[in-house]
Amino acid sequence: MFERIKEKYRQFSTWQKQPYQVKPLSAKEHVCTTCETHFQGNYCPRCGQSSKLGRYSFKNAFLLFLDVWGLGNRGMFRTLRDLIVRPGYMAYDYLKGMMMAYFPPFKLFFLLIALSLLVESGFNIRRVNRLEESMELYDKMEMENNGLENDQQGDEIEKQATADFLGKAKKANVWINKHLSIVLLIVVLLLCGPLYLFFRHCPNIPDMRFSEFFVSMIYFTDMWYLYSIVASFFCMNYYYESVFPLLTIIPLKQLSGYSYWQTIWRAILALGIFIAVYLGILIAFFLFSFISAAR
Repeated sequence: MFERIKEKYRQFSTWQKQPYQVKPLSAKEHVCTTCETHFQGNYCPRCGQSSKLGRYSFKNAFLLFLDVWGLGNRGMFRTLRDLIVRPGYMAYDYLKGMMMAYFPPFKLFFLLIALSLLVESGFNIRRVNRLEESMELYDKMEMENNGLENDQQGDEIEKQATADFLGKAKKANVWINKHLSIVLLIVVLLLCGPLYLFFRHCPNIPDMRFSEFFVSMIYFTDMWYLYSIVASFFCMNYYYESVFPLLTIIPLKQLSGYSYWQTIWRAILALGIFIAVYLGILIAFFLFSFISAAR
């Protein structure tokens, strides 16, 4: 039994590294309905129209609708599958030049952001608007802070500073939700800096460029966004969703070629640098808020 499981895992590991097989071109003759070019294959070499499109039908209309949104090609579904079972190897294939086999990382990023906002705003199994819930939490905290005004022993300056901070935090949360894609891109870009320092000379790509690593991190962000969307749809606790970014260790290991231990300590050091910078900015924001309120 154990040997069978071990053999299945070995086969799966082999498939993870090289699952993509290009099918041979069909020998069937086609005539393009747009430019009347005779050709063999799936697409017209002159105008690029698919050989599947002919006279108008609901099927063709549906295929065209999917193509408009970038969902009609096989790369979309292959990308979603590979982001789940082989994200690091997929990013490595993409960097090697297999770009037509996979959905573009930035386009997928923005599609997942839009889908995530849709799920968070109520399109989930419980029809709960989680965006409004976060706003209600700030309102509750403001009401609790205002309720302290009747306490004569309370520090009025501290209360005012807390109220100002909660107001700014609420506005910041609203702004982040409206510009979520920009905020995430900036966070990923900033996180790529320290991570790149530790992975730029990895065994698989010894001369990795920063642009290549950034594109890979966008794919890894797409990966944990997929998990996050599923968790949000089933209204899982936010504590579970906060674990998903830790899954980035798996694709980093697959992309770099390091062992899990080498990948983990490099990621921890890079994350430590990022957190130190983030905490410095956060502390400066807190101090500025309290100093402004005190004046």
